[in-house]
Amino acid sequence: MDATEYHTGTGQLRGFMQRHYTNFNARETLAAAKGYEAHLGSGGKMMVTLSGAMSTAGIGRSLARMIREDKVHAITCTGANLEEDIFLLLAGKEYEWCPNWRALTAADEQGLLDRGMNRVTDTCIPETVMRHFEGRLLAVWRQAEEAGLRKFPHEYYRDIFKQPDFPDHFQMPAEDSWMLAAAEKDLPIYTPGWEDSTIGNVFTAGAIRGEFSHRVVKLGTEAMQDLIEWYSLNNNADNDRPSVGFFQVGGGIAGDFPICAVPLMIQDLKREDTPLWGYFCQVCDAVTSYGGYSGAVPNEKITWGKLAIDTPKYMVQSDASIVAPLIFGYVLGD
Repeated sequence: MDATEYHTGTGQLRGFMQRHYTNFNARETLAAAKGYEAHLGSGGKMMVTLSGAMSTAGIGRSLARMIREDKVHAITCTGANLEEDIFLLLAGKEYEWCPNWRALTAADEQGLLDRGMNRVTDTCIPETVMRHFEGRLLAVWRQAEEAGLRKFPHEYYRDIFKQPDFPDHFQMPAEDSWMLAAAEKDLPIYTPGWEDSTIGNVFTAGAIRGEFSHRVVKLGTEAMQDLIEWYSLNNNADNDRPSVGFFQVGGGIAGDFPICAVPLMIQDLKREDTPLWGYFCQVCDAVTSYGGYSGAVPNEKITWGKLAIDTPKYMVQSDASIVAPLIFGYVLGD
């Protein structure tokens, strides 16, 4: 599908949501979408965070459009979301579906393992695509070691994108890859805890074998510094537009890491004129509880110097694989 075909929507999704999304989580979803649109309309930038298995769930079909149409300006994600968008791009036709995944026995799961299939809920990713990407990256990391280079994980992935034969292996449409879209826009990406991923494990193994040193990949603290520099350039210091917005998909480190940049700037760097985040929405089906969920409801973030009393705040407690594409579709004018 040509990317221009994405702009032929009649607004039916918007009309449907405005007609039917009047109460409870539906109302909150519509309000969050309108708030997102208003934030962009006032000139604000938006950070999107991804946790869970959103890339495997195909979030790229809508997120890539959001990136290409300048409705997302930075992304923080887990290492799994960073790589699984690429896995889907390279091997989507080899994925297997388990519609009865709730009924799988331990023996069924062992059978998937024996066939080299790694299950994510109802989706099985073939081990072969991981090994394919691994081979390319090991060579790039060895070259970086020899050249004395240091980069963030996503920057090495973008080096792979530039390899002439890489597109020859695409099994899914390039326009559905949010990682490719982010590379086209040179979008900043932050991946705290990247080592908690298949490719992060691959890198660690290579370092243990002595193929390259750990210094080849930049650390999380360096990512935080880079994020602070990005926020400083986009945070409405001149009061002519809203400060950066924060759209959080799921919970965990992908959301907790970047939102801390603001109190770090104010409290630790003593940059007391730093604006707080100008919009906040979280979409997650987990319920905040005692130790059961890493995160905080919006009002609690006021006490940590992350959000202001008057910051537009939305909390949609529902399945992000359903809600996020709806909000993105609304903002895109579908």
